[in-house]
Amino acid sequence: MKLSVIGTGYVGLVAGTCFAESGNDVICVDIDAEKVERLRRGECPIYEPGLTDHLKKNTAEKRLTFTTDLGEAVRGTEVILLALPTPQSEDGSADLQHVLGVARQVGRLMNGYKIIVNKSTVPVGTADRVREVVDAETKHEFDVVSNPEFLKEGAAVNDFMKPERVVIGTRSQRALEVMQDLYAPFVRTGNPLIVMDERSAEMTKYASNSFLATKITFMNEIAGLCEQVGADIDMIRRGMGSDARIGSQFLFAGIGYGGSCFPKDVAALIKTSEDRGHPLQVLKAVDEANRRQKGRIVEKVRKHFHGELKGRTFAIWGLSFKPNTDDTREAPSLTVIDLLLKEGSVLRVFDPEAMEEMKRRIGSSVTYAAGNYDALQGAEALLVLTEWNEFRRPDFDRMKTLLKAPVIFDGRNIYDPRIMREKGFTYYGIGRGLIP
Repeated sequence: MKLSVIGTGYVGLVAGTCFAESGNDVICVDIDAEKVERLRRGECPIYEPGLTDHLKKNTAEKRLTFTTDLGEAVRGTEVILLALPTPQSEDGSADLQHVLGVARQVGRLMNGYKIIVNKSTVPVGTADRVREVVDAETKHEFDVVSNPEFLKEGAAVNDFMKPERVVIGTRSQRALEVMQDLYAPFVRTGNPLIVMDERSAEMTKYASNSFLATKITFMNEIAGLCEQVGADIDMIRRGMGSDARIGSQFLFAGIGYGGSCFPKDVAALIKTSEDRGHPLQVLKAVDEANRRQKGRIVEKVRKHFHGELKGRTFAIWGLSFKPNTDDTREAPSLTVIDLLLKEGSVLRVFDPEAMEEMKRRIGSSVTYAAGNYDALQGAEALLVLTEWNEFRRPDFDRMKTLLKAPVIFDGRNIYDPRIMREKGFTYYGIGRGLIP
């Protein structure tokens, strides 16, 4: 099958590469000429395990090509996937200018029947709006399909190649048959391809992400209570997760969720609900609680140092919003760094993949260490903000020789508080309110 993917951001690049890996001819389009040239050379602009290898392979075998020419892509393919940014507006709504602008251009360029597929996360009713703007520009037949992505950063290639489910939103039998054929290689093991109307597909994406954000926030709220009553959130997680009705995923307490999806999607769904006169009070509480959670580790630091943080040096391990990605969008580390800098603290930071991205965001306001142990040199405490695997089993004896004092603020609960005490560390976790 011949496909085009408009937009080579996170979703577009993963989708285009994985569709090429299954044997399709894929043209990826982006307006950034420099980025297109890098992609043509097989250079991956994002860190995602497995993506670079697939990108290089399919580019070399010419199943995957890149261009800045939208007309070439539209005229040469039947299925056109829109994987464009939908940034959050000031009022919380999703900004659709890129999606609708490209859809209008696609309408002008069409030379026959096309299937226009929304891969971007878009509010309910966007498929109808895309249909309207395309229809105003062309006399050719076309269908609009909603096909939301359910990719986890750090596991996106595997999620795409072996999806738990594929959601297809369309009322067109013609378009459905093409989409079923397109996804057939990915659902051979029996995972469902679920067909519904476009609006239900659009809502499915928002409802899914908002529910997961709610699970995370609920556990963070319970963790705060654990600290007051002397309970351990990790034990509670195990007890809850063994209940099949609840499940074990997304129950880890920490310093709040971030990334490009959960914060934006929660805000967009809240805005949609308010616009329709049906405000989602639970989600509003989730959003507010998550904002508070990002700063609570700094409250622990203030309390330990009796409010005197000016001039103190702190080490930070982890900058990305989660492990196995270089994405720092809405990362809790941004909030923590901002709060500590405002207190006059000096920060030495390290992340295995997100250092360059963080430099672009905050510049030289912190010191970027060459390695995780380098960040500890002369620091009065360590703050762990991302649960990278390489942070889980460090040399604690070496750490004690580098830190001014053996103090750890563990924002991801990757260490056992009893072992930390045995090794001579003063340890603060999230919801680890164990009574000594």
